[in-house]
Amino acid sequence: MNTYNWYSQLIKPSWSPPSWLFGPVWTFLYILITISFGKVFLMAWKKEIALVVALPFILNLIFNFAFTPLQFGLKNNLLAAIDILLVLSTLIWAMVAIYPHARWVTYIQIPYLIWVLFATILQLTITYLNR
Repeated sequence: MNTYNWYSQLIKPSWSPPSWLFGPVWTFLYILITISFGKVFLMAWKKEIALVVALPFILNLIFNFAFTPLQFGLKNNLLAAIDILLVLSTLIWAMVAIYPHARWVTYIQIPYLIWVLFATILQLTITYLNR
């Protein structure tokens, strides 16, 4: 409850989505992530791709899962902004790295990329407005 109060009191842009939207969006995205990242990890385990191809996927998961504790646990907008930039950069890296090996994995990341681009702009805006 304290976290909700903290986040609800932050200055947010007028185009910030309602909080109820995040759950359904992330549910859909995590389904895509599970399928596609799972395929990448299986390919790496079977040595069909080099581990370096799977590396950005691993880093992306780490940075993705770090966002909530940074933003809502530590209540640190700056660290969350840095983290979301890392999520975005590792996602782009992952999409480029896997493209020659499994193009469909790159294509299935497009909704995730669009959301992360939006979330990055939102987080950077919130960080700026609440400096």
